[in-house]
Amino acid sequence: MQVAHAVVDLLLSKVVTLGDVQVIIDGFAAMGFPNCGGAIDGTHIPILGPEHQGSQYINRKGYFSMVLQALVDHKGRFTNINVGWPGKVHDARVFKNSGLFRWLQQGVYFPDRKITVGDVEMPTVILGDPAYPLMPWLMKPYTGALDTEKELFNYRLSKCRMVVECAFGRLKGRWRSLLTHSDLSQKNIPIVIAACCVLHNLFESKGETFMVGWEVEANRLAADYAQPDTR
Repeated sequence: MQVAHAVVDLLLSKVVTLGDVQVIIDGFAAMGFPNCGGAIDGTHIPILGPEHQGSQYINRKGYFSMVLQALVDHKGRFTNINVGWPGKVHDARVFKNSGLFRWLQQGVYFPDRKITVGDVEMPTVILGDPAYPLMPWLMKPYTGALDTEKELFNYRLSKCRMVVECAFGRLKGRWRSLLTHSDLSQKNIPIVIAACCVLHNLFESKGETFMVGWEVEANRLAADYAQPDTR
């Protein structure tokens, strides 16, 4: 815990940061979505059942957990995290009670970098799954019956939003203790999770490659598909 506290106290504010917004926007634009500043999602970190208010920590999958909310850049590096909410709490509620939501709502998180799409002025946005609220600065997929244009929009959004799911996969793959029920106290678990996020960013920024199993298989299939047919 001394190491975890030191990592968080000394490095969190320096390592888990937004960084160069234009680089992030250019990165997501290359992936197919314009003027995007990040992708957001939540993940559940298993914990032992707390002595008090234990039912609040049972998530929809039936186990005790603590929620990690994260915004990531185009390379899967955490630019903002919020950790500590009980597993029963919905992702949208965690988000609406976070500092990130307030900053985005006030228009102070991203620099003013609006673009015009058709006849609509579009601010810098973040991407979320259907659990998140649709906002002028938060895009989510269309639902229901979809025409070709909406299907294309959903495809591009999902392709870019997948970076946050991949980031969670690499985080838990590197720090396997996040996959098991931690016996740390409720006070200490968020510190350890935050420290793991800091270390994840350090590894990512140094170019250390790490892929979970399904990413390896996806890359293999993509490589096979790219090979010319010589038959």
